[in-house]
Amino acid sequence: MPLYKFKEGDVLRNRIKSYPKNYFLIASGSIFYNNLNPEKRSFDPGTFNYINHIGNGNISLYEMNVDMPSGQLIYPFVTKQGSLSSFKTITTRTFQTASYGSDIKPLESKYPLSSSLAIDYIESTDERKRIKALKNTLNFYKKNSVHYSFSSSFGDKVSQDLTLISIPSIFYGSSIKKGSVKLSFYHTGSLAGELQDNRKNGELVQITPSGQTGSIAGVVLYNEGFIVLTGSWSIHQSYTDDFTDSTVAPLWRHWGNNYADTPSASWGLEFEGTSYTPVVTMFAHAPKGFLNHSNNPTYIQHHTNSAGTVVEHDVFTGSQVYIEDPKMPLTNIVSASYNEPSASFRKNTYISKVGVFDKNKNLIAVAKVATPVKKTEEREYTFKLKLDI
Repeated sequence: MPLYKFKEGDVLRNRIKSYPKNYFLIASGSIFYNNLNPEKRSFDPGTFNYINHIGNGNISLYEMNVDMPSGQLIYPFVTKQGSLSSFKTITTRTFQTASYGSDIKPLESKYPLSSSLAIDYIESTDERKRIKALKNTLNFYKKNSVHYSFSSSFGDKVSQDLTLISIPSIFYGSSIKKGSVKLSFYHTGSLAGELQDNRKNGELVQITPSGQTGSIAGVVLYNEGFIVLTGSWSIHQSYTDDFTDSTVAPLWRHWGNNYADTPSASWGLEFEGTSYTPVVTMFAHAPKGFLNHSNNPTYIQHHTNSAGTVVEHDVFTGSQVYIEDPKMPLTNIVSASYNEPSASFRKNTYISKVGVFDKNKNLIAVAKVATPVKKTEEREYTFKLKLDI
């Protein structure tokens, strides 16, 4: 098998920028991601578990334990050794009481690991460590809008009621696309209110209903994956429910709060992420006059012995030698016509795969064509290969 080295200009490196869409629906006590309902399976008689062992609204981080019975799940572990390595979830006491070498059970973690939205409804009397941790970040973006300010005439985030929505980066990639964020409130399945960052400066502006159109109910931290909602006006004119400890009208700062106890209300979040995918494009050349021989056994013309068995061509073997006929005829696969049933022989091969090797000649990738390509001595081809890294 011949090997060809990529020349200058045969390997191109770039990256693809895409905007994957994400949609979360919060309704009837559950969170649904992209309108998907995880598949369930009966691993044990009368028992149904999610096939990926994670619930609605979550995605599996490493796709571990998919379609595995609950009693046979794999898990990561660390053997206690002199290096003193351990998981960060293992306490110092647990590590110290574990035996060296054989006793690994106390030093284990678990799969699958999942990720989903985190919704924190923070009232004025609550401890607010997470929102305080964003103080410098919020103040950094107040150049885009005064509504980012941690403390301003529009409110003080150290004391006012608000909701903090945390979006893990696995959903949006590098950042949330500006202008793509929409938050919705539904009453009995009908759209009752909607926010959108239509100014692309991070402000969440109400576009429906008309009573508060243009009002700003919160801000988006695009690079960090947080949404802060402070809107304190009623979204629905007549509907009230248990969004807090008492029956009140739905407000934007109630987004996603107490959704298990409000069956008539549901909330939606839509946004696009920004994902960069490195791509390597390689051009593999099949020149004229090359790649016209095959090591496939069918490439050699066989003959039939007196017993009617198809055998290889003449081979001479001995205790110290193995010699094949150097003039073994090749199979003629040239198409013939009705008037010329035996066409003149021409070397033809069919290229079905292209292998890519590293500098140590280790096979690292294989590209397959949908239909084998006929290669004659007069033809030359260039195969374009693309590899996402």
